[in-house]
Amino acid sequence: MFEDSHMDETQSSEQLRQLIRRDIRSRRQTLSSREQQHAAQCVCQRLLMHPQVKQHRHIALYLSFDGELSTKPLIEALWRQGKQLYLPVLHPFCHGHLLFQQYSAHTPLVANRFNILEPKLNCSQILPANQLDILVMPLVAFDQYGNRLGMGGGFYDRTLSSISNNVTSIGIAHDSQRYPNLPIETWDQPLDCIITPSRLWEWTHKRV
Repeated sequence: MFEDSHMDETQSSEQLRQLIRRDIRSRRQTLSSREQQHAAQCVCQRLLMHPQVKQHRHIALYLSFDGELSTKPLIEALWRQGKQLYLPVLHPFCHGHLLFQQYSAHTPLVANRFNILEPKLNCSQILPANQLDILVMPLVAFDQYGNRLGMGGGFYDRTLSSISNNVTSIGIAHDSQRYPNLPIETWDQPLDCIITPSRLWEWTHKRV
């Protein structure tokens, strides 16, 4: 697969991860609007039935970007249930870290440096990550062991490494984003649960 036979193991792993990202993102972007809408509705229904979602109130999620599974139906359904929703905001001072700000239908949004919409920073609306009940996050690829491959910035891995086991981490994705066995690095944080249109996977992972 790799032209340079002298490439060290770390470089080989990172190149493979980049190849997986390109392949899965390409698959994701070929989905039609109808397929996207159907997938979003299926995942919404599955997630609303999850016991942790039924039980808890403070839920962080994301606004879809670059073909990610749409969270729009989920956001609207959770608002109807009276849940408190939060969106990630790039930390203005701590590079590579996220804040979580309360999100309502009237929250002003701005594009961050990745051109992803996020709430306009309002410190009075920030909730510490450890006070979240559930963290719903995007992913590029996942495997059957609960491993998640993101875009490579490490934002969610840093967040997961800093929160307690009381916060349930849930990844949502299209079925086509499953990869047989992801190459994993020491900083990668596995998820408690992954939901796709066809099924739900759950694991017991301990964060330390």
